[in-house]
Amino acid sequence: MLADVNIESYIENLEVALAGAVVPVVLVTNEVGLGIVPDNALARRFRDQHGQLNQRIAARADRVVMVVAGLPIAVKGNL
Repeated sequence: MLADVNIESYIENLEVALAGAVVPVVLVTNEVGLGIVPDNALARRFRDQHGQLNQRIAARADRVVMVVAGLPIAVKGNL
């Protein structure tokens, strides 16, 4: 983000790669939208873009599981 690269193109490349996957793929990511709003613009931009990426990938996924305190919670699909 500091290099001001086109992050959207990286996200599109990831989506293309996932769409073409012939084996199951597991992605692990952090939830960034449940905390306080960051006090600086770069951190807010990171949080927003990271959250949008999570949403886009989750929309394509067959299953989404959130783990809270070590307990899996099915957000989409079955456990």
